[in-house]
Amino acid sequence: MVIEPTQAPLLSIVVPVYGVEPYLYQCLESIRADVPAGEADAVEVIAVDDASPDRCGEMLRSYAAGRAGVRTVHLTGNVGLGPARNAGLDVAAGAYVWFVDSDDWLPPGTIPAVLDRLRRARPDVLMLDHLRVHEGGRREVDASSHLLRGVPGVVRLADRPQLLRVQHTAWNKVVRRGFMAELGLRFHPGWYEDIPFSHPLLIGAERISVLDRVCYLYRQGRLGAITSTRSRRHFDAFDQYERLFDWLDRHAPDDRLRAELFTLMISHYLVVAGNDGRLHPRLRRAFFRRVAEHYRRYLPGAGYSPPAGVAGLKHRLVGRNSYLAYATLRRAHRAAGRVRGNRPTPPTSPAPEPALAPEPALAPDAGPPTDAAHAGTATDAGHAGRATDAGHSGPPTGTAHAGPPTDAGRTGSATDAGRSEEAAHGGSAAQAGPAPEAGRTATGTTATDQAAAMASRR
Repeated sequence: MVIEPTQAPLLSIVVPVYGVEPYLYQCLESIRADVPAGEADAVEVIAVDDASPDRCGEMLRSYAAGRAGVRTVHLTGNVGLGPARNAGLDVAAGAYVWFVDSDDWLPPGTIPAVLDRLRRARPDVLMLDHLRVHEGGRREVDASSHLLRGVPGVVRLADRPQLLRVQHTAWNKVVRRGFMAELGLRFHPGWYEDIPFSHPLLIGAERISVLDRVCYLYRQGRLGAITSTRSRRHFDAFDQYERLFDWLDRHAPDDRLRAELFTLMISHYLVVAGNDGRLHPRLRRAFFRRVAEHYRRYLPGAGYSPPAGVAGLKHRLVGRNSYLAYATLRRAHRAAGRVRGNRPTPPTSPAPEPALAPEPALAPDAGPPTDAAHAGTATDAGHAGRATDAGHSGPPTGTAHAGPPTDAGRTGSATDAGRSEEAAHGGSAAQAGPAPEAGRTATGTTATDQAAAMASRR
């Protein structure tokens, strides 16, 4: 049973719930406790029980019974993350909708900051920054976070095209519900569901606002995360990108956008292909062949600008359908990484090395698909895998393939661009109470391939 609010709120927060018993209370309390006094009618929480196999359904009933502004939807069968979000969207009454994953949480001060920006800017899409929080409490800046800085007022994607390269998840965007209906956007079933949802939002928006503060704490290292689960369902990514390019052809046939999304797509595929936690070695060749097929199918007619360095070399090998060369490069790359990791730490800090000039970007290769064994030199860091995309698996679908309102300071640097993407669902380790918001203290490598820092992603 869903109880309708007495008046329309400004913001509906939809929380899909599946297998997150240790984290659910922290998530819900981080939202509800952050609603300012006198603003109770401005925010509603809609928690969707996706037939969770643990005590989440019971917890939701108990939580909603004693708290105003919290509504629950209980599904009779597990439908998966995307359709569960749709179920919450269908009953949402707010002018804006925010999809928050139930094993993540919000830092204090987020709700006042979001409400203030929505009222002042009235955007179609409000983009938010986040931190990754690892087991043990270490916090890490996302490799694409710097792209959110220095965006004044309200813009369009044409004004700030780099926003397309920000991690493509649903949870880092607050969306005007009417705008979503105008675009006809819904979540599709299957893993990597954020791909055909997040990009069209930015492409279609006339008014984009950026709240350059940490508004979301994204849990890492859970058991059951999709990014650490070997499954044929990682092939779902191909279906989702086909949906994205179909939407692009129908609604925004722009060569520049197509080239940008093509680069992001190939880089994303290469992250998945190179991650042992996602693909069993026996599936890697078949996955690579599908990547090469999409390369040929969606390659922009005017070409594109691949990333520099080893990442660009991998793009070129995909264009040639050269799996043997790719596999050779990957093995050499990993061996070089192990050698670097085993080097003893010097007793004193060495003098900083001079910066190396970036390798020139590789031109797109339009040659025929062959299995040439040219691997090049393995000098750059390999794809480290994206620490995301976890959760509601849902029934298998498709092919085998998810403080005050001021800007918070940042003290960390962007880390591994290979990590990114979709949202987290389905952890099982116990979690202590909500961690207080802190400044960014992460350190890491320079992001050499912003395209690999997508989403959904997730």
